[in-house]
Amino acid sequence: MKTALATVTISGTLREKFEAAAKAGFQGVEIFENDLTQFDGTPKDVRRMAQDLGLEIIALQPFRDMEGMPEPMRSQKAKMLQHKIDVAHELGTNRLLFCSNVQPYSSADRDVCAADLFALAEIAKKEGIMLGYEALAWGYHIADYHEAWDLVKRVDHPNLGIILDTFHMFSRGNTLDVLRDEIPLNKIALVQVADAPSLQMDVLQYSRHFRCFPGQGDMPVVEFLQVLKDKGFDDYLSHEIFNDEFRSSSPLEKAIDGMRSLIWLDDQTVSKREEKTAPIVAPQISDVEFIEFAIEGESGEALTNTLAQLGFHETHKHRSKNVSLMRQGNINLILNREPKSQAHEHFQKHGVSVCAMAFASENVKATLSLAERYRVERFDNQAGPGELNIPALRGIGDSLVYLVSADAAVRFFEVDFKPIQGIQGESGVGLTRFDHIGQTVSNTDFLSATFFYKSLFGFDIDASQDLPDIHGLVVSRTALSKDKRVRIPLNMTNARGASAQRFIQKSKGSGVHQIAFACDDIFAAAKNIDSEKQLPIPHNYYRDIEARFGLPAEMIKKLQSHNIMYDQNDEGEFFHFYTEEVHGVFFEVVQRVGDYSRYGEANAFVRLASQARQEKK
Repeated sequence: MKTALATVTISGTLREKFEAAAKAGFQGVEIFENDLTQFDGTPKDVRRMAQDLGLEIIALQPFRDMEGMPEPMRSQKAKMLQHKIDVAHELGTNRLLFCSNVQPYSSADRDVCAADLFALAEIAKKEGIMLGYEALAWGYHIADYHEAWDLVKRVDHPNLGIILDTFHMFSRGNTLDVLRDEIPLNKIALVQVADAPSLQMDVLQYSRHFRCFPGQGDMPVVEFLQVLKDKGFDDYLSHEIFNDEFRSSSPLEKAIDGMRSLIWLDDQTVSKREEKTAPIVAPQISDVEFIEFAIEGESGEALTNTLAQLGFHETHKHRSKNVSLMRQGNINLILNREPKSQAHEHFQKHGVSVCAMAFASENVKATLSLAERYRVERFDNQAGPGELNIPALRGIGDSLVYLVSADAAVRFFEVDFKPIQGIQGESGVGLTRFDHIGQTVSNTDFLSATFFYKSLFGFDIDASQDLPDIHGLVVSRTALSKDKRVRIPLNMTNARGASAQRFIQKSKGSGVHQIAFACDDIFAAAKNIDSEKQLPIPHNYYRDIEARFGLPAEMIKKLQSHNIMYDQNDEGEFFHFYTEEVHGVFFEVVQRVGDYSRYGEANAFVRLASQARQEKK
């Protein structure tokens, strides 16, 4: 598979876009005409720049409203094409791309349009140029790819082919039947792959602002590529993405995201040309092994005091570093005060914060191999003599993700830590395991973060939820391991004052903002929490759930006395309470009854409002 990137996809000057594409490993670029027009140099300069970076210019695009135009526009389009072919020659490309007409005064007569395209293809033939024709999802007469194929087939010219663009196909609900059954390989001029979340909105606005890389949205892009591979396709796959966040982000970071996406997409499919007989599947993650906090001196005292009220105690000390471990049930919390460490660097930048977490993988070696394949950066950890050298990857923001073996004979703390005499880690208030871990990311990193968990760890990504904050909406999507034992809600907002943005401002970047612990008896877990450590929930909330769920008065009183919130659905019941925020992080304790698998989203607006009030005190 050959990989390409349309220059419209990422931010920066044309040179910066080329450099980012080359560093990310792309082989080709499509030149978007706006990028060329504003470039301070000749097309030959662009060609040399691409060659110096090892890039092939695979196409120049887009040209619009070429077919079905009345005179004198028809003649002008032919003259324009000749001029653009001259530019294409200077760029060193033999493909020009244009899309279906959007003008209401254009002809709907397919024979008229076919005659126009035949005349243009004849011009292209003399110059050794291949023309690609694409159905725009908002085209006036031709909006579906099967209609574009009908027109290309009518023209029946060797220098005219069809452009297949997954966004335009799937945004209109097209099936793959025409591609599978009718379109031959030699008539495919170019394949452009894009994804998008499931949204109901004007298709033009949808196209211009919400496209994303394959795997970051909800379109059947894997099935699309499988059909192409079944046909023997081996030409370029090219990204053409219109997305506001992409164009306001680092071009290199987004180019790397794009390359990861194409490699992942290729891995999900098989072809007769490849040795692999099945899609590549990420090794399963079975649990969260630990969460690590970066603290220094007495700076983490408020954090440890809150954890103590949740039943945690320092149970172990590291054998050679200024690192301690707090345990309860199967929950491991590391407090890292080591001056020469990644945690120290994290503390210097973000203050007291979560600097790392560890996943238990069924195959650490395979996960690391997949990370290298997907351009995920490794972190070289410094281990002392006789200590575990736990492999780590760069995760979300400046944090790390460590990988431990799910079937290891001994736990990490049994090797690197010494028990503190007289402390029993199993005592506490009945917290058993990590239920979920909330991470806040910037709006420009939201798609990248979800795809990080999807591609590397094989997590499923839930549909997005809108959580109403008093200062604006927070958008949340949850990454879940296959068995749903590991849950990572990811939150972002475009609203300056909303909770997600406040966290980023206080913590100076993306990171973990919420840690939820599971328990079997939430009332026992809540007994030791001082009232000033609890997130207060307003009286009106309890009147509301009493009315909605018909809970007995004594249960309402019991819930209210501990600021415990409640939800229920057809699967079961959900009890949860929150602590105050400590250094930008807050804790939640949850009890799931029956098969309840959600997160009490119906209560989120109350929690967010209470947290906003707490911040003002």
